[in-house]
Amino acid sequence: MTIHAQTSHLPFVDISRFSKGPEERARFVAELRAILHDHGFFYLTGHGVDPKLIADVVATSKRFFALPEKDKLEIEMVKSPHFRGYNRAGLERTRGEQDWREQVDVNNESDPLPIGPDTPAWARLVGPNQWPSALPELKPILLAYQAEVTRIGIEVLKAISVALGQDEDVFSDIYEPEPTKLLKIIRYPGRDVAQSDQGVGAHKDGGFVTVLLQDVTPGLRVRTEEGVWLDAPPIPGTFIINTGELLELATNGFVRADVHDVIAPPAGVERFSVAFFMGARYDASIPVIDLPPELHSAERGITVDPLNPIFREVGSNVLKSRLRSHPDVARAHYADLLPPEPQAARA
Repeated sequence: MTIHAQTSHLPFVDISRFSKGPEERARFVAELRAILHDHGFFYLTGHGVDPKLIADVVATSKRFFALPEKDKLEIEMVKSPHFRGYNRAGLERTRGEQDWREQVDVNNESDPLPIGPDTPAWARLVGPNQWPSALPELKPILLAYQAEVTRIGIEVLKAISVALGQDEDVFSDIYEPEPTKLLKIIRYPGRDVAQSDQGVGAHKDGGFVTVLLQDVTPGLRVRTEEGVWLDAPPIPGTFIINTGELLELATNGFVRADVHDVIAPPAGVERFSVAFFMGARYDASIPVIDLPPELHSAERGITVDPLNPIFREVGSNVLKSRLRSHPDVARAHYADLLPPEPQAARA
């Protein structure tokens, strides 16, 4: 992985323009359509999230990561069959390689589903979050923030739908009554602690849209279709939005789900971020929408990665990704779905 100094060329999108008069909305939709086809990554402004809530989320996340390890391990993810809770740096993997970040995963607050012999395996993903007793204020702050970025994600998805020549609720049948709402608070240690410069390996996100809050330290990079890596540094007051594989599937590649990664920060420097991934319901299947002729002719087809096949069945796709990225949780709770270990490995 090579560190470079190229300036960001990501565009800015003011989502408040989507709610303006017909002429402004039309101009906005045309600009958004071009961005979606180009690379699907942009800075979002006009989102209306209270700056105090943003500051509180970042500050409380830093307090969590500053806790003694025993307090963080109280909610270690391996204790949850639903892939919720805390991971130490190096335990999550991207394309088989270790990501050097510690994090907490929070998703929809739910009761576990009843599991029987005919229940699909993805149903085991549904369940409660884990919350640290040493920092009780983390739960209300993260749930309040999760609600706000869910609002943003749905608003952005509606604008994307109109930009694709569809009704703004074209995807509602596969995310209502509520989408999946994976939220991660993340700390990247400096390269004096990390064992490589891979904060997060190169990948595409799996949902509809990602809403990323960056603190002050850069590290995010985006790869263009031509293979050029662009920096996406933090800009106060903005979120980074990127489109995920569900939109690439639904539009047969008209909308890009861009490859991106995070470079571990320099020695002695920490990087903090809060990432929100909005997806469809686990029981949904992703359709191919009929684009207008002028957009249909620009479809590029689905990216095929032999190491990471994409399924239209949402629950199967999510479970596949979680089993690959968290092998310790997979071994603890999903051993029946894993291939048998070689005899030498068990000895």
